[in-house]
Amino acid sequence: MATTSPLSPKLIKGGIVTMDPDTSVVKSVIALQYNPDSLSRTLQIQSLPGGQDGVRVDALRLRGPAVETIKIEAELDATDQLEFPNQFPVATQYGLQPQLAQLEMLVNPTVETLLADNAMANAGTLEIIPLEQPLTLFVWSKSRVVPIRLTEFSITEEAFDTSLNPIRAKVSLGMRVLSIDDLGFAHPGGHIFMAYLTNKELLAAQATSAALSVLGLGGLP
Repeated sequence: MATTSPLSPKLIKGGIVTMDPDTSVVKSVIALQYNPDSLSRTLQIQSLPGGQDGVRVDALRLRGPAVETIKIEAELDATDQLEFPNQFPVATQYGLQPQLAQLEMLVNPTVETLLADNAMANAGTLEIIPLEQPLTLFVWSKSRVVPIRLTEFSITEEAFDTSLNPIRAKVSLGMRVLSIDDLGFAHPGGHIFMAYLTNKELLAAQATSAALSVLGLGGLP
């Protein structure tokens, strides 16, 4: 018997999207199995340095958007799927390895790319240019779609099946939001960041401004 009402709203999941930075074509969509209970964000203000040698600077000026970092811990669990092996044959054979591998490929180049670069290096035709990964987006509701670079990534495998496939794991992700300072205005990621910042402005405008009397002031000096 169903325990939830059919009228219950559909739960939106957070996740990660990768896209081609040149064509903006979506390459992969990774939805979190369970939304984390918490998400921590840190904003580092890009202010001008203080004046030195008697030189005055405008302390109210900003050099650019704040540098935002995001941290989440996601849980993965295959135990429910293992109860129905015919319905979930991949989980039965590999446990959580496919889901973990999908996340790990966010920070690894493909074998094809490495072999191609090695062949070019052996032929003496390779330019020493760092490998470019797909543009990665962190999605946490339609109001928060941001280009990011993964800065921290750790996996804790907590339970295993008889073949030592992980069936329960925690994934910790640290991300740095890429702004126009990193990508530029013309880059697809720059467009996405500007849309993210624009949405912040619109949300801020919805907040009610308190009266000075609430702060115990009749007016400013």
